[in-house]
Amino acid sequence: MKKILIGLGALVVLLIAAAFIVPALIPVETYKNQVLAQIESATGRKAEIAGDFKLAVLPNLEFSAGRFSLANATGTAPAQMVTLDKMTVRVALFPLLSGTVVVDSFVLEKPEIFLSVDRNGQPNWQFTAKQPAETPSARGPTRPAEGGGGSPLAGLTLGDVRLVDGRITYADARSGASYVIDDINMKVSLPSLSSPMKADGSLVWNKEKIALALNIANPDAFLNAKPTDFGVDVSGAPVKLSFKGKAANDKVFKGQGALDLDVPSVRKLAAWAGKPLDMPGTGLGPLKIAGNVDVDGAKIAFRDARFGLDEIKGTGELNFDGNGQKPHAGARLALETVDLNPYLPPEGAADKGTPATPAPAAGAPAPAGAQGWSDEPIDLSPLRQADADLDLTVGALKMRKISIGKSHVGVTLKGGKLVADLTEMALYQGNGKATVTANGAEQVPSVALSFNLANFQANPFLADAIDMNRLEGTANATLDVQGRGASQRAIVSSLDGNGKVQFLNGAIRGINLAAMVRNVQGAFLDKSAREQQKTDFSELTGTYTIRSGILSNQDLELKSPLLRVEGKGTVDLPKRSVNYRVEPKVAATTEGQGGRSDVAGLMVPVIVEGPWDDLSYRPDLAGVAKEKAIEQLQKVMPGAGQSGTGAPGVPTPSLPTKPQDTLKGLFGK
Repeated sequence: MKKILIGLGALVVLLIAAAFIVPALIPVETYKNQVLAQIESATGRKAEIAGDFKLAVLPNLEFSAGRFSLANATGTAPAQMVTLDKMTVRVALFPLLSGTVVVDSFVLEKPEIFLSVDRNGQPNWQFTAKQPAETPSARGPTRPAEGGGGSPLAGLTLGDVRLVDGRITYADARSGASYVIDDINMKVSLPSLSSPMKADGSLVWNKEKIALALNIANPDAFLNAKPTDFGVDVSGAPVKLSFKGKAANDKVFKGQGALDLDVPSVRKLAAWAGKPLDMPGTGLGPLKIAGNVDVDGAKIAFRDARFGLDEIKGTGELNFDGNGQKPHAGARLALETVDLNPYLPPEGAADKGTPATPAPAAGAPAPAGAQGWSDEPIDLSPLRQADADLDLTVGALKMRKISIGKSHVGVTLKGGKLVADLTEMALYQGNGKATVTANGAEQVPSVALSFNLANFQANPFLADAIDMNRLEGTANATLDVQGRGASQRAIVSSLDGNGKVQFLNGAIRGINLAAMVRNVQGAFLDKSAREQQKTDFSELTGTYTIRSGILSNQDLELKSPLLRVEGKGTVDLPKRSVNYRVEPKVAATTEGQGGRSDVAGLMVPVIVEGPWDDLSYRPDLAGVAKEKAIEQLQKVMPGAGQSGTGAPGVPTPSLPTKPQDTLKGLFGK
């Protein structure tokens, strides 16, 4: 017994001696150099410890190093890729003797990491390890792992593991992008690699604090490409994201599970992320996405997704592939009501800094630029940033004042050119098909529109589309038009194309052409009466061409029982004004739709002109006089009034110089 006590006493003395004497005897500088050599061998970069380097043995194996640095890649600034004010590591000694690594404390204070990509796309975090000088025989025989394999860290246990006041800086020389993440604080709990790991912390990016939480059920399985329960929570003012499912680290991160994304404002999120959205309108506010997600590196796919952007709600599937030089997005979505107005520039926006133009007098043509089209710059260059294929079904669509019912559209975006193909469109009790193209691949944006509309109600459509409420009836229309320009006004001024229209069983509001033929004074001079009048018709047709924003029609034709109307003229789209001459004729026939056009009757030409939202009408008196004079002359001299006619040797009589003289005979005054 006495010998045992003496032995225990000696052991205690030896342990105390080891705690105080061994650290003083160990050549710490030698171990410091060995540590640095191992780091340089693994990274191919120079490592340095400029501060204190301390080593203790009991009661735990502990060392600390101050002012550590690791060199950056050659030719890359700054000179140091990693700097660290202080690192402290404390490992339990006795468990280490049995092969178990219990890290009681691992603290990194004020680490700074500089990540960068050069102009050739080479990242500075790709290390080139140096080949070890010693041979396998010099190191001694290799001992196989017990149990047939497993992670070399299988016995690792982490206690107080913290990162304090860290910073990460990222710069990309290819795009000029630069980001800084400040105030990184993290705490990790890992009883063992086979036990749940928890990490909690926060960081500050662009003056916003973001809280982070990570949970891994089995870290050892995760590190060995085996799926395990996995959860991530990101929470801050710009964004909240939650993922719960299974994940594994197999060269790239792979995961499957439920995702919840809540963004209070897409615009604010983009600005916070360093990519502000320079887009018109007031939209791109709240965004919510929930559903099942598959992640395979840069590939993300949503299934059974439910989402909402502003007031737009829908369901469907989405996928994103971030591999390659340009990301690609795809979607199959079913949307409810889609209001595009929050994403469009305001109507009639004048040039910035230009004084407002007074409204024109009633009946006067609107000066160019006074109203209507916007001069806000149109930038379609964002279309170049990604490619996309979308299939959309929309319950209802609203753009400006235009309301469209259930529609189906396929959208493709490639190389900056967006094509929307509407294969189904419910439009004002009718239907139609359309193709819209927006080309942002060139410096100056261009647009194109082609549509075929059938059996829609003209009055509400024209009122919503161009603020015109003069026409009623069931309409059919085709249009094929293209334009280019840096603003809405510039595009309208450049439009070129053609089309045709047909209106059936309708009316022209604000004018009674039959009454004008019968009573010029009462029909034209009584404006209040004209506001209540209208011209009914069975059919109204015409074709037109558009050149540089000017619509020209030469074959306008209206048919109605007892009335025929022919006309021609122009519509100045940039100025939103009309200049037309129509020739109404009281006809001796009751045929309407499908009837003859070349019927005899009484005719009084009418001039229609002014801004299209305030048209004015007046009789073409000179035209009336000329037509009546020719008619009277032809009664006594066939062919009179026609160029090169008349009896041989007899001069062609001249027309009356005063139109009112002929009008007296026409109207009995």
